[in-house]
This record gives sequence, structure tokens and C-alpha cells, in this order.
Amino acid sequence: MIVRIVPKMRLVSLLLLIVSSCAFCTKEVKEEEPTPAEETAETKSRFAMLDDVRLLATGLLQLGQSLKEFVHKTKGQINDIFQKLNIFDRSFNQLSVVTSEIKEGEEELKKTTSYLKTNNEEIKNLSMEIYSKINNVIRERDELQSKVWGLEERLRGLSQSVHNTDQLTEISVLKDVITAQERSITDLLTAVKEQHEQLNFQKTKIKSLEDKLNLDAFQDTAEQKPAFNPDASKLFEYLTNNSTNTTFGTNGGASMVIQRRQDGSVDFDQIWEKYENGFGDLEGDFWLGLKKIYSVASQSDTVLQIELEDWKGEKRSVEYQFSLEGPASHYTLHLTHLSGNLHNAMANHTGMKFSTRDSDNDNNKDINCAQTYTGGWWFNACGDTNLNGNYIWVKPRGRTERRRGLYWKSERGNSYSLKSTQISIQHAPDVSGFP
Repeated sequence: MIVRIVPKMRLVSLLLLIVSSCAFCTKEVKEEEPTPAEETAETKSRFAMLDDVRLLATGLLQLGQSLKEFVHKTKGQINDIFQKLNIFDRSFNQLSVVTSEIKEGEEELKKTTSYLKTNNEEIKNLSMEIYSKINNVIRERDELQSKVWGLEERLRGLSQSVHNTDQLTEISVLKDVITAQERSITDLLTAVKEQHEQLNFQKTKIKSLEDKLNLDAFQDTAEQKPAFNPDASKLFEYLTNNSTNTTFGTNGGASMVIQRRQDGSVDFDQIWEKYENGFGDLEGDFWLGLKKIYSVASQSDTVLQIELEDWKGEKRSVEYQFSLEGPASHYTLHLTHLSGNLHNAMANHTGMKFSTRDSDNDNNKDINCAQTYTGGWWFNACGDTNLNGNYIWVKPRGRTERRRGLYWKSERGNSYSLKSTQISIQHAPDVSGFP
């Protein structure tokens, strides 16, 4: 652009020089005393010079107009350049923020990987210790079995030589005691093997999570949305198909967690299909699914355990005999109170069908309890408890509106808001059945 301006400026200077020379020549001519013929020629020359000046002035005006347009165009281009520079600055700042987030995520990932490696080593050491204990138990069992066989041989010899009734009774009692000890050792060995299998499963699970974290460590986090965790979704699908979300109950049996609420990270105001199939994150808040719960509960007599924690940190629990009807009866609930330090708030819910906001099966003819109080539950009209409502954060001394969020009716009749809940089921082979 500057190269184009220089020739034009040179042309303007040349034209101005010509005009000045013409004016100077005119003054010199005036000082002389021309003759009539010279005056006529001089007049024609002046008219010709005036025409040239007019042409020159017209050219200068056109040139000035062109220069003005050029200046405006140049200003517009400069403004465009400044706008693009501003956009570049904003993009660079955003890129800096994303880079900082990636670095922070990488640090968190390193910490998690280190923690997983530490747990892996602990599990490995525990597994070796269990192997050693299993070998010791097997060796002791073999020794005890050989001793039992020797005692049986001696008992046979004694029973053939001694016919005293008291001695035979003592021998029989001794044999029963030895048999009971052998059975206890067998049960202990079975329990140790089950624990070893559980530890192996946890070790495999930690290893798979560690590999997954290492694989996804350097993916672009700027395009990821803080939505549902895909690894948790896959883990939930695996649980739904294989029933692996089990722990060991207080009475020694295996229990399965079917519901957990701890931080409000999952929306429980879902439709019927979601409550049938299950949803959520197994490491946090989730609902296992009515189909899965019914499949497990229909296999044998089952105990339902509910564990609650309020916003003051107080924890309580209650246990029920539990059975669940199938989908044809909308998963009707049957409970019989067994034990616990919680008020039996579920007494008003036994015999109720499961309801959601799009499937109203409660006993209230005026409103849809699931739609009014949110979440799917075995509502009556609308009942004394709801552990699947919206999660509401409450200060330690705060109060919430009655029957809002997660609530459980106390002995005094007040419905208290809860901080966390966990519902688990457990097979109870010693329970004869439900009335």
C-alpha cells in the first residue's frame, strides 16, 4: 500500500511545480510591454494555460478523492486486523485455561494412580497371607482327619471290648464333638476361600480401572461435558448383568446394595422405565432396578436392611423380612419388621405398589405422590417415608419443608430430612417364610 502512495505523491508534486512555473512565467510577461500581435498570442496562450490548469485541478481533485477512499479502506482493514487480534487474544486465554485444567487433571490422575498402586500392593500382600492361612488350615484339617480316623478305629475296638453303657455314651458324645469341629473347620475354609475370591475380584477391578485411567489420561478435556460418567455406566451395566455389587453382611451372609444416596449427584426423579432397569453411578448414588431386585428377592427368603444418616451425623438402621411381587402387580412390597433402632416408618408402605411420576399406583385419589414429592417409591397416600426423593442440602440446625427430599417419619410424628441412605438385601436361609 505504501508503494502505491509514493508515485501518486510524486505526480502531485510535479503538477504543483508546473503550476508554479506557469504563474512565474505569466508575471514576467506582464512586466514587458507587448505589441498588439503579441497580446493576441499571449491571450491565446493564457487561455490554453487556463485549460491546462483546469485539467490539472480536475486531476488533482480526482486524485484527492481516490486518496480519501484509499484512506477509508485502509482504516477498515486496520480495524479488521485489530478485531482478529482481539479474537486471537481471547482464544489464547481460553487455551491457557484449558491447559491449566489439563495439568490439574493430570496431577489428580497421578495421585489416583499412586493410590491404586498402593491398594494393589496391599491386596497382593493380603492375598499371599490368605494363601498361607488356607494352606495351614488344609494341613490342620488333614492332621485332624487322620486323628479322627485313628480315634474311630480305637472307638471300634473299645466298642467291641467294652459293653458299659456310660462309656459308650461318652464315646458317642466325643465322636459328635469331633464331627462338629470338622464341620466348623470346613465352614471356615469355605469362608476363607470366598473372601479370597472377593479379594481377587477387587484386585482385578482395581487393575482394570487403573488401566482405564492410564488410557484416558491425555485426552482433550476441553470437549468433554461434566455429564454422566461413561466408566460408571459400563460398570453399572456389568453389575446389572452379573450381580457383583455385593458385600458381606453382619451375620456372615452376602448382601447386595440396591440403593445409595450420599451426595445428590444423580437425579432420582425418573420415569418408570428407569426405575425398572436401574440408573446412577455404582461408586456414588444409584438405584439397582426393580427387575434386578425382584430377580434376587424371588430366589429365597430375603432380609431388607435400611441404613440412614441425618444432617447431625447420627446413623441408625432397621431390618425387615422382605418380598417383592413381579411386574404384573407393579412390584408390590411386603415387609415384616425384624429389628433396628429406627421407628417402623415402613409399616404404612407394606402391601403398596411402586409408583413413579408417569405411573401413578398409590392410594391417593387426589394427587400423584411421586409427582408431588418426586422420585419413585412404594407410596400409600402418600406415606411416612420417601428415600428416593430429590436430594436437599440442609445445615446441621436447619429445617426443611415437611415431606420434601429424603425423609423418614420419627416416633414423634416429625419427618426428618436425611443426609445419606443405603438399602441392601440379603438372603436369610434361617427364616421360615413370610406370613
